[in-house]
Amino acid sequence: MITGSVRAAAAALSRRDLIWGAGALAALGAGPGLTPIPGGPGPGAVPPYPLETFFTPDQTRAAVLSPSGRRIAVLQQLGSGPESAGAIDLIEAADPEGERRRISLGDLEAEALQWGNDDRLLVRVAVTRRTGSRTAIGSHLRIQGIELTSRRILSVGADSGDIVVLFQDQRQRLRHSLDMGRVIDLLPADPDHVLMVARERDGALGLHRVDIHTGAAERLERGSLGTYAWRTQGGAAVMRHDINARGTLETVYARAPGETGWKMVRRTRVIDAPDFAWVGETDRPGVVLVSARAEGEDTESVRELDLRTLAFGPPVHGREGRDVLYGLTDSAGRYLGAAYYGERLEYAFDEPALAAHHRALNRFLDDDCDVHLTDVDVGRNRFIAYATGPREPGAWFFYDREARAVVNVGAARVLDPGRLGACETLSVRTRDGAVIEAYLTAPPGGAAGPLVVLPHGGPEARDLRGWDRQVQALAAQGWWVLQPNFRGSGGYGLGFARQGWTRWGDRMQEDVEDAVEHAIALRGLDRDRVAIMGTSYGGYAALMGAVRRPDLYKAAISICGVCDLPEMLAWENREDDTPGKPIYEFWVRRIGDPAAMGPALETASPRRRAAEVACPVLLVHGVDDAIVPVTQSRRMRDALRAAGGTVELIEVADAGHADWEDAREHELTIRYVALFRSAFAAA
Repeated sequence: MITGSVRAAAAALSRRDLIWGAGALAALGAGPGLTPIPGGPGPGAVPPYPLETFFTPDQTRAAVLSPSGRRIAVLQQLGSGPESAGAIDLIEAADPEGERRRISLGDLEAEALQWGNDDRLLVRVAVTRRTGSRTAIGSHLRIQGIELTSRRILSVGADSGDIVVLFQDQRQRLRHSLDMGRVIDLLPADPDHVLMVARERDGALGLHRVDIHTGAAERLERGSLGTYAWRTQGGAAVMRHDINARGTLETVYARAPGETGWKMVRRTRVIDAPDFAWVGETDRPGVVLVSARAEGEDTESVRELDLRTLAFGPPVHGREGRDVLYGLTDSAGRYLGAAYYGERLEYAFDEPALAAHHRALNRFLDDDCDVHLTDVDVGRNRFIAYATGPREPGAWFFYDREARAVVNVGAARVLDPGRLGACETLSVRTRDGAVIEAYLTAPPGGAAGPLVVLPHGGPEARDLRGWDRQVQALAAQGWWVLQPNFRGSGGYGLGFARQGWTRWGDRMQEDVEDAVEHAIALRGLDRDRVAIMGTSYGGYAALMGAVRRPDLYKAAISICGVCDLPEMLAWENREDDTPGKPIYEFWVRRIGDPAAMGPALETASPRRRAAEVACPVLLVHGVDDAIVPVTQSRRMRDALRAAGGTVELIEVADAGHADWEDAREHELTIRYVALFRSAFAAA
C-alpha cells in the first residue's frame, strides 16, 4: 500500500518533473490526468518546436538492471559531432537518487548496453572512419574513397572500469569483419561467458562462446552464407535463422539437444507479416517458447514448440483480435508473459500479481505512454521500464516493487509535452459497416487546421499510439496528422489482414478515405487543406489517394512507393530465386494474380492513371532499394510528366528502402514541409 507521505510526494511531482529533474523519486498511483481536449494546453500556451529539434541525437541510449537487481547502468552519448563521447553511469539500486559513478568510453558512438553478469557490462559501440584510417578497434581495413562503420562489443568492469574488446585474441577476424556487435545468449547459468555471432572469412556466420573477462572466443557452430542468427537452450544451438540475399524471406530450422541435423520449421516473410519469433527457453530440454500463428488460427500467440517433433502446443497466452508483439522474460530467462497492443501496450502475465504493478506504472505516466518492462531481476522485485508515447520520445524508469518507488534514470531527449501534439484513438465506421482504428495527432494547441494523412507501410504492419518523429515534426507545423489502420493491416489477426488481400486500390483506400472524413467531422478540420504521404505501401496509398480523390488531396508524397502493380509483381517473379517462389506467391495472394486479375491490377496502378492526378507529387526513393526498385518511382515520374502533372523525384544515393541517415531524413523533411505549406497556401 502506498503511504500518505509518498502519495503527497507523487502529487507534487508530475511526469515532466521526473524527466526534467535529476532522478526525482515519486510513488506509483498518482499524477495528473490528461485533459480530454486532445490538443493539450490550448492555443498560444507555448510555441511548437522547430523542425531541427526532432533530429538531434538521443543522449540516453539505454538503462539496464544487473541480474541480481543490485545496480543500474545508464548508457549516455555526451556532446555532439567530433566532440561526442560515450559513457556509462552506474547507480546503486538501493540508493537510486544517490551519486552516480561515470565510466568514460572515449570518442566512440555508444549504441547498446547489457549486463554480462553482475560485475561486467557489455556495450556495443560503433566507430566510423574514412578511407586511409583504421575503421574499427583492432582493424587495419582500408578502402580508398569509402566511409566504413564497424561495431564491436566492449566488456567493461563495473568496479574497475577496465575495458576488454571481445574477440581480441582473434586479430584476423577483427581486421576483416565489420559487424561483431551481436550477443545471442547471455548464458545466465555461465556468468563468465556469452554467445556471440561473427562472420568467417568466406561470409558464413559463426556462433562463438566468448569469455567476457579476457575477450577470448571459441567457435561452436558454423552456419551457411544465409545464416544470420541462432537461438540456444542451455548454451547449445537449437534454432537457426537463415535469410535470402534480398533480406525478405526467413527460413527457420530447429534441432533438439543431441541431434545433429537441422529440420525446417517454417518460412516466414521478414519485412511484412512475420508470424514466428523466438521467446525463450523452458526448463524442459527440447521444448522452447515461441510466438507463432498455428495452422487455422487467426492470431499469433505464445506457445511451446517441441524441437523433436516440431509440434506446437496450445496458446500459453492468446488474445482475440490481437497478435502477440513479443514474449517477456526475466534476467534468468524465465518466461513472465506476453505483450499485446490494445489501448496501449498491455501484458498477459504468467504471474498475475505483476499486472497491478504494470497498471500502476501506466497510471503514474498519466495513461499516456506504452510502458515496456525491459529488465526484470531474478527476484522479480526490481524493474526497468522504458516509456514511450505520442509526447514522450523515450524515458527509462527504475521501479522497486518492495519500496514502491519510481525513479527516472534517463531520457532520450528532454521535450516539453505541452509543445508536442497530443494523440487520440479513433474508432471509425467504414462505408460497408466495418470498424477500424486510427490515430489522430493534434498540433500543439489543438487549433483546427490542415490535415496530413499518413498511411503506414507493409501493408501488413500497423501503426501504434507511440512516439513517431515524423508525426510530431508535421504536427509542429500546425497540422493534424492521421494514421489509419486500414483493413489489410497486421496486428489484428489474420482475418483482418485478409480483408485487404487483393483489395489494393479500393477497400484499403476506402478505409483511409473514411478515416479522413471521420477526423474532419470530429475535429472540424479544414477539408480544403488535406495532403497525404507514406512510405513503401504507404507511398502507394498516397499515390492512389491522389488518383482516386483529386478533389480531396492537395499534395502527395510517396517514399519508396509502389506505382505499378503488374510491373511490381513481374519484378518479384524475376527476383525470387527460391524454390517454389514463396515471396512471389506471397505477393500474388496479397495483391492479386496477374493471370486472373490483369485489368483490375492495371486499374489499381497509379502510374497507369497518372492523368487523373491533380495535385503536386514528390517522389523519394533509395537508389539501391531491394524491396521496391527505384524504377517504380522513375516510371511514376515519367508518367506524371507525360500527363502534364507537377512532379519531382529525389533519388537518395547509397540508400535502400528508406534506410538513410538522420541528417538526410532531416533534409528530406524540410522538403516535405515546404511542399505541404505551398499546397495548403494555394488551397
